[in-house]
Amino acid sequence: MTIKKPKNVFIEGPISSDFIGNSIYKHQTKTSIGAHNIFLGQVRSDDIDGKKVAAIEYTAYEDMANQTFHNIREAAFEKFDLTCMHIYHSLGVVKAGEICLFVFVSSPRRKAVFEALEFIVEAIKADAPVFGKEIFEDASHQWKVNN
Repeated sequence: MTIKKPKNVFIEGPISSDFIGNSIYKHQTKTSIGAHNIFLGQVRSDDIDGKKVAAIEYTAYEDMANQTFHNIREAAFEKFDLTCMHIYHSLGVVKAGEICLFVFVSSPRRKAVFEALEFIVEAIKADAPVFGKEIFEDASHQWKVNN
């Protein structure tokens, strides 16, 4: 029995629109797919106690996080009729307005992609050991709480 090593889902810095567009483009050859859905998580410039968030610095327990993402992926394939599913998350500094999370699901039918995407994003927020340090415009910081 071969044990499949979890795929590395991390990208250093923000996730570029070129990367996102290329990922979608590559799926045009998979003609059994009838629907795609994507989630793009973007760093917000929140106002917290009178300070503006300028960026988030992401860190992770990478091996544990990759295993968690793998488990989420496997659970999604068991629960929904998916053809493909990809998760990419930033590490390092991502400025306000930039993309930090890219989840891409594909299926023969549209209903599955809507349901699967919500399941996946909620599981990531609840279970993935990825941590964000909110960096304010004045260079002070605090650890982000997922909600």
